[in-house]
This record gives sequence, C-alpha cells and structure tokens, in this order.
Amino acid sequence: MSPGEAPVASVVIPTWNGARHLPTCLDALRAQTLSGFEVIVVDNGSIDDTAEVLAAYDEVRVVRLPENRGFAAGVNAGIAAAGADIIVLLNNDTEADPEWLERLVAGLSADPRAGMAASKLRLLDDRARLHNAGDTVDLAGWPANRGAWEVDTGQYDHERHVFGPCAAAAAYRREVFDDVGLFEERFGSYMEDVDLAWRARLAGWTCVYVPGAVVYHQVSATGGGPLASYLVARNRVWLLARNYPAVMLTRNGRAVAAAHWAEVRDALRAWRGAEARATLRGALVGLLSWPLMLPSRRRVQAARTISDDELEDLMRMGA
Repeated sequence: MSPGEAPVASVVIPTWNGARHLPTCLDALRAQTLSGFEVIVVDNGSIDDTAEVLAAYDEVRVVRLPENRGFAAGVNAGIAAAGADIIVLLNNDTEADPEWLERLVAGLSADPRAGMAASKLRLLDDRARLHNAGDTVDLAGWPANRGAWEVDTGQYDHERHVFGPCAAAAAYRREVFDDVGLFEERFGSYMEDVDLAWRARLAGWTCVYVPGAVVYHQVSATGGGPLASYLVARNRVWLLARNYPAVMLTRNGRAVAAAHWAEVRDALRAWRGAEARATLRGALVGLLSWPLMLPSRRRVQAARTISDDELEDLMRMGA
C-alpha cells in the first residue's frame, strides 16, 4: 500500500489478554494473497504480554483502550480508526487461510445488494468440523450458527444469502455503519453481531455467505464461562426488544415465548451449575430491563424498508 493510498480493506482485531493467540492470527494475515489492506488491533486494556507481541509487527496499527470495554466497544474503536470502505472483523483466536481475505472482499464487492459478508468458520482444533457458515434467525427470533459442529463435507460450499455474519470473521461495507449505526455497546460481548445484522436487514441490506473464505476459530478461547452465559441470555431478550417487529410478534408470539421458556427450563434443571445460574440471571435482567431498549427500538423500526412478510420469508429460509 503506497503512502496516502486508501487501503482496500481494514482488518480490525479486538483483543484482551490474547498474547498467546495473536502471533498465529497475525502471521496468517501476513500470508494473505490480497495486498493493500491494513491491520488494526484494538487492545482492550490487556495486562498480559500483548504489547510486547504487537511490537514485533510493524505493519499493525494499535488502538489502545484503558480498560476492557467489551467486544462491541473495541470493534467500534477500530472502525473509527479504519481507512477503508470495507471493514473486516477478525477474532484474535483465529487462523485465516491465505486466500481468505481476497475471497471475502471479492464476494462482498460482487454483490451490490450485500452490506455484509460471512466467512466459513471451522474449528481450529478440529479442522474438519464447522463452527459457522453464516448466522440464521428463526421465527422465534432465536439466532443460530448455521452448520455448527457438523463435519464439513461440502454441504455449505454454495454461495448464498444468510441472515447475517458471525463477527469472528466478517466483512461490512462502511455504508452499513453509516446507515444503521455501529455495534451496540450496551451488549458488551455476544449477540452484538446479530443485533447489527437485524438492523441492517430491516434497513434493506443483505448478507452474502462466501464459502471459499475459510477461517479456523478457537471458539471461546478468550471468553466463555458464566459471564458469557449471562450476556447471551440477557442479550437475546434485548435483541427482540430492539428489533423484532410488533406485527410479527403477534403472529409468532407463542414460538418466541416457547424458545425463551426452553432456555429458562433447561437452566433450572441444571441450576447447581454456575453457567446455568448465570443464564437465569441474564434472562431475568433482560426481561426486567427491556424497556431500556425502547428508544433505540423506535429508531430501528423507523428505518425499516423491508416488509413483515419479506422478513418472515427470510427467517423461514435461514436467509
């Protein structure tokens, strides 16, 4: 990339105490077939050897935050510093195939309707098995990783539209953020990518799944545990409060209630476990605090360009 020339893509990597993962992630980026992109690492207040590790990568721009503000705030800081019109998010606990970025950027650029592009994520420690082939949201408003834990036999090798991307390895047009806003920082971590996909979908953007863009992901290497269970349960409620259209909720209210009751029921059965208790706390906090989402809900729904019927069709098809 020549001085003064805009990068073709900005790769934003949030990290928190991820020094043991960063060399694998950054070395894989050095091996990419695409040229002319920039790499921005957002250090979310790490207290390990992250600074020392990053000092060995002169090409990396570092944005340092004074404390761990969560995934959403971290990537928002990286997006603010990015110089490209295509913003690519990548977790620090990943290893990208050499052609990953070239294929992902090409897939997004080739589809003018798409504001988002999803990678094919495989497990880092079991490379024949999938983690994510694009996010889906069903009529109950329940998000899921398409293909999760399946052995990859080529069943997801066809490019198609999906509801949204997993932000562990995803590309976004800058216009999407200009249109619907950045990641919702109140979510902290978990489900913030689904929330953004909801807002983008409601505003008329689509998401293309690019099967040739392969990344290996060490799932929950820097997360997981009771805190993750709490945030996932709380943020699922907030997703509905912000994004699920009212008319659709009257049509599908029983399915929505059943999905959330199933989560609570399973947690009650395992209540002696710390993660189960965290899930119960998260669901309760989400239920009690959903009115806090109403101002943003009004903004989200006012920006809608897609009809209820169109959205329901997408959710039925997993797209």
